[in-house]
Amino acid sequence: MKIFKFGGASVKDAAGVRNLAEIVRTQGQNAVIIVSAMGKTTNALEGIVRAYVHQKTDDIQSQLASLRDYHNTIMSELTGDFSPVHQTLAHLENQLQQPCNSLYDEIYDQIVSLGEVLSTQIVAAYLTQTGLSAHWLDARHLVRTDTTFREGRVDWEATNRRIKDAIVKNQLYITQGFIGQSPDNRTTTLGREGSDYSAAIFAYCLNAESVTIWKDVPGVLNADPKWFDETVLLSKLTYQDAIELAYYGATVIHPKTIKPLQNKGIPLCVRSFLQPDAPGTVIGNSDRHLSIPSFIFKVNQVLISLHPNDFSFIAEDNLSRIFGRFAQAGVKINLMQNTAISFSVVVDNNPDRLPVLLDLLKQDFRVSYNDGLELITIRYYDQGTIERVLPNKKLLLEQKSRYTVQLVVKDLD
Repeated sequence: MKIFKFGGASVKDAAGVRNLAEIVRTQGQNAVIIVSAMGKTTNALEGIVRAYVHQKTDDIQSQLASLRDYHNTIMSELTGDFSPVHQTLAHLENQLQQPCNSLYDEIYDQIVSLGEVLSTQIVAAYLTQTGLSAHWLDARHLVRTDTTFREGRVDWEATNRRIKDAIVKNQLYITQGFIGQSPDNRTTTLGREGSDYSAAIFAYCLNAESVTIWKDVPGVLNADPKWFDETVLLSKLTYQDAIELAYYGATVIHPKTIKPLQNKGIPLCVRSFLQPDAPGTVIGNSDRHLSIPSFIFKVNQVLISLHPNDFSFIAEDNLSRIFGRFAQAGVKINLMQNTAISFSVVVDNNPDRLPVLLDLLKQDFRVSYNDGLELITIRYYDQGTIERVLPNKKLLLEQKSRYTVQLVVKDLD
């Protein structure tokens, strides 16, 4: 059995849904198809969450109307029984009329998760109408997690049992990425862009033949074409190189995706839904590492520097408190560096979590920070590649290892 994962860009409109159907018809009828929310639906639902938490009734209604209109437009150009979609939208509207009495992260998961439900209901209805026997599955009943909302930790034993009980080989299934369910039956999500991880979860549990992630790029490139004019397609990658690239922020693959596949030797293919016959990139077992440098850019970064308030050093007790504060605020560290009397970290500028983190850190440390920065990571670097990315940049921090250099820079323009 194969696992196919289609991201939001691949199903952003009716033409995308029809294209998905053609790919499934020709390449994946014995497969589990995992689909993300359509287009920018996740962003739209995040806006609805913020309006709901702050009880901005007019914003809730206008954003909900836009969400409904967007999905209705797609359905109007397709055929199928879309009554489940209307039921999901009605459920969302009813939910938004209830009192807001839960923590933000839990509310987030209950609402934002519906984007994947809507997209898979539309895709399943259309595939069925076109003659493909597509079975819609609710991933919330299959992927069991703990109660860490927005970053659910998978209970692999329970998930493995549920997926194997639900899926029969030689059938076609449509289900959601990104979402799961806690032991007390509350919806959880696996982290932003977690649909790739969902594909790996299903593949691991089913001992899949392969996983294919369908993207709007020809495969894994050595740099994001938004930043580099001349990019190179990487036709093959080792699991190790893929893990490293994902860890440092390569957006083509979710960081958690690779390890479950590596553990069972399941190849991961990254292919273009715009050119479905092209080979793309294959990630698997290989002794050959990358022969060319790869560049990863993360923008909107914040460099935070911490100094003890007393005469102590940055030693084990201080580090323990620092990491505890980051865990408490739910903020991930993209880079860290310490001296005897300071500790510096680079993080994403998350407006929901960063202010909370800074308040926590100020309880124990003097805190200073710079925002509006870029974090540039080069894998298999040399001095020439470093110089290539530094024009018109002020270098604030540099960290090197044998194969990787990370540069924190500020644009001088």
